[in-house]
Amino acid sequence: SFLSQSVLDAQSIRSSEDAFLDHLIGGIEDYGAPKIIAHAPRAFIDLNRSTDELDPALISGLKNNIRNPRISSGLGVIPRVVSHGKSIYRGKLNLEQAKARIEHYWEPYHTDLSKLLKRAQSIFGQSLLIDMHSMPHEAVSTQSSILKSPEIVVGDRFGMSSDPEFTNRVISILKQHNFRVAKNTPFAGAFITKHHGKVKERIHALQLEIDRSLYMDEEQIQPHSGLEELKSKLFPALIQISSIIYKSNKIAAE
Repeated sequence: SFLSQSVLDAQSIRSSEDAFLDHLIGGIEDYGAPKIIAHAPRAFIDLNRSTDELDPALISGLKNNIRNPRISSGLGVIPRVVSHGKSIYRGKLNLEQAKARIEHYWEPYHTDLSKLLKRAQSIFGQSLLIDMHSMPHEAVSTQSSILKSPEIVVGDRFGMSSDPEFTNRVISILKQHNFRVAKNTPFAGAFITKHHGKVKERIHALQLEIDRSLYMDEEQIQPHSGLEELKSKLFPALIQISSIIYKSNKIAAE
């Protein structure tokens, strides 16, 4: 099993996951927004990486000539480390194990997501993916006593994965619901927005990173009293966002 291969306990392995986001967006499908929930732990396989981002320091049989900073830091499609650089495994994995994870988890997720986006685009003329993630508070915390850190970071890969009109409308809606919002800094979007955002084909993709400290104890990975408060504030914004494109074109995914 995955746990038996790891030097970490289950709690440590969970430190990289986007915990409780399924709860925060739960019910959005009742408003016409299809959603896809990732069921494989991010420490097991990272759906927000390309399948060619395989780490030779973890997977045997690969050439060690990688010039990719994500892979070098252990954050490829099969991660070598979790938060704070903690190693996941006792030894190496073989290439067949890596390919099996990609085949059974990565490929179905992206195939289904692509079908949803294309179907919406064919019906409504354009589609919008909201790729939901969570971020450690330390990633956005500021030393300034004047500036408060953003609660949500909206990423459109600097205009490459979404038409700026949609990016700005999403940011505007979040601000209307009293969220502090940043754009592309420190997270502009990764593989999911890059791969699925096809602006010329009128398929737009935005990444939303939510500060974990708003709703959970980051060390214990347990929700606190802010979870329901955040959902009551975020959910109406997501409903509004889901109706941006022709009031009916609604795609939400995690």
